[in-house]
Amino acid sequence: MKNWTKVLETTDLQYIELLKSVLLNEEIEAVTMNQKDSSNLIFGTVSLYVPNDLVEQAKAIIQAQASE
Repeated sequence: MKNWTKVLETTDLQYIELLKSVLLNEEIEAVTMNQKDSSNLIFGTVSLYVPNDLVEQAKAIIQAQASE
């Protein structure tokens, strides 16, 4: 994914989707890449990516969400 940076990786799909929604509400484009095993959702991870020029802003928002 050229010009995009991974800002978070987790096994929690719901958490990633929540953060993606928060970033989109802040007008930060965000996409997820789901690498979970479709037959067993225990295995694998989900990653959250934002454009390179918005990484610091996105990380600050994610940090603020984590501290709530």
